[in-house]
Amino acid sequence: MATRSGSSHSATSGGGNGSGSGTDIPQGAPVRGRPRLVKPRRRGDTARDEILDASAELFTRHGYTGTSTRMIADAVGVRQASLYHYFRTKDDILAALLATTVDPSLEQARELLAADGDPLERLLDLARYDVTQLAAARWNLGALYLLPELADSRFAEFRTARLELAAAYESLATAAVGVASDTRSILPFRLVESVIMMRSDETRGELGDHTVTGLVDTIVGAIEMLMTHRPGS
Repeated sequence: MATRSGSSHSATSGGGNGSGSGTDIPQGAPVRGRPRLVKPRRRGDTARDEILDASAELFTRHGYTGTSTRMIADAVGVRQASLYHYFRTKDDILAALLATTVDPSLEQARELLAADGDPLERLLDLARYDVTQLAAARWNLGALYLLPELADSRFAEFRTARLELAAAYESLATAAVGVASDTRSILPFRLVESVIMMRSDETRGELGDHTVTGLVDTIVGAIEMLMTHRPGS
């Protein structure tokens, strides 16, 4: 299934100094200020936001293990030691980025599960919200879902949140089709996440004249057709 890009190759490629273990920042390092080497050069209202923006670009373009904290610091324009004030390890940066891909949609899902109304309409509302934020995000962070590091306990919180989101989709879809054993209920979540691979295709010029943001209605419409079509009818 497609998972929540640069390309999946760049997100999983190896190589690079002090990057895979998540321990490249000493645990005992003192917390320092943030002396600038140059004027701010990244998007973000705070230094933390700038670090996350730079890390997202580097992780999706060079791979997680191919990105060192020195590269991140250079991209932001701060001393490497200044990263310690915001993130103790590179794993902490990755975890924060992953949370941005799931937490807003999970909050929306919880609200829709608790709401009244047609379950199909609530499912479609969730899908539209989710696919829109995945399609419009500055960097295609979904490619990072393919990282083998995510199986580690360090990222258990992210995995738990994503599983809860998937379960919310399945619950709404099951209510929409009216049959608990109907396997169509597992598909809406996966169709939403297909936007991640479409973004990779678009980046490589392999999506034709289409854009991912222009396909939001198509994806939501496909989910509606899937839910309303009766197999064998």
